[in-house]
Amino acid sequence: MTDAKVGELTTGGAGVGWAASGRSVPPTPIARRVAGIPANPFAAADARVAAAQAAGRDVIDLSKGNPDGAPPDFMVRAAQKAAADPANFRYPPFHGKPAFLRAAAGWYRREHGVDIDPATQLLAVAGASVGISVVIQALVDPGDLVVLVGPYYPQYEGSTAVAGGRVHVVPALAERGFLPDLDAVPAEVWDEAKLLILNYPNNPTGAVATPELYADAVRLAHEHRFVVVSDFAYAGIGFDATPPISLLETPGALDVSVELCSLSKMYMVAGWRGGFVAGNAEVVAAATAVHEQTSLLVTSIVQDAGAAGLDSDQSTVRELAARYRSRYEALRDGLANAGLHLAPSHGGLFAWLPVPGGWTDADFSAWLLEHAGVAVIAGSDFGPTGAGYVRLSLLVPREVLASAASRITVARGTAW
Repeated sequence: MTDAKVGELTTGGAGVGWAASGRSVPPTPIARRVAGIPANPFAAADARVAAAQAAGRDVIDLSKGNPDGAPPDFMVRAAQKAAADPANFRYPPFHGKPAFLRAAAGWYRREHGVDIDPATQLLAVAGASVGISVVIQALVDPGDLVVLVGPYYPQYEGSTAVAGGRVHVVPALAERGFLPDLDAVPAEVWDEAKLLILNYPNNPTGAVATPELYADAVRLAHEHRFVVVSDFAYAGIGFDATPPISLLETPGALDVSVELCSLSKMYMVAGWRGGFVAGNAEVVAAATAVHEQTSLLVTSIVQDAGAAGLDSDQSTVRELAARYRSRYEALRDGLANAGLHLAPSHGGLFAWLPVPGGWTDADFSAWLLEHAGVAVIAGSDFGPTGAGYVRLSLLVPREVLASAASRITVARGTAW
């Protein structure tokens, strides 16, 4: 168990930032919660890559989660048309444009067999990250417990810290296919929990949820009265014959759950910033109240283009999933030549690699950048259960992944 505690600033009588100048000033009015916010590992990775490139290094950057392609042509045309529509020169409705919300509800009905009320069970947000933030702010009071499945996306811990909450980590180990055993968690943890956050297809492991896992989560939420939050940012990006399932398909899920969806990954529009929160009406209403006071509305143009994507037959999403699977296989086969073996992946945008024996994930990440010119993210950046792994992005062309694997093979020598 780990606790994310809000720390206290120690200014020593001088304001942070002013102390070094030697000026005598009152303490700065910075909120104490700021000291408890974890550092952003992705920003740190960007800085390492930038430093290596500034030093003249040729770096293949597999540390990012930024899609490398373009949206479908019909979505670009929809955005162009929306940009010229005078109705979009005005602010959109606070919870989302009706056409966008209807499209999201239609997507749920067609793709997952779930009936969602656009008026009460949907909220448009500027990407899943905003959804994570507003849902946590709506549910977590200072001292409340949030249960995460580790390894986990770092924002879950960061947003919990901003809300003043605490974190309990349930491990998802390789021997279980990186899926957690929720029934092994002590009942007193569930009694104390305010919410459980799940993320499938998973970042960073590539695991995909089973109906049994979601059924267990919903059952426990009913029994112990907590909320289940499903981060479904990689909806549709599955490598198996059966597409990834939604938590909301589970009987009883709408009583205790909300799901966060993103346009970014399904349609390659990360820079447009669009998505939605769907599920339990009471939680959606609470998230909406927070969103109205803290977040920007989703741009009308993005909502119109997003509706076009959600209303489509999703063939472009299936093509994208096949592309990522091909990239994963190219990286897997190339790294095998270096004696490195990726964990099996069932979806998402990343590959999860156990580091060689005798290495820490941080040291191995540094070695890859220094000796192979390949940037990755250390697994411990995804919480303590990520130690011993590194994450590699699939968001570069297949031939670049093959080149990265070749560089690592050449650089290996006798390093492991």
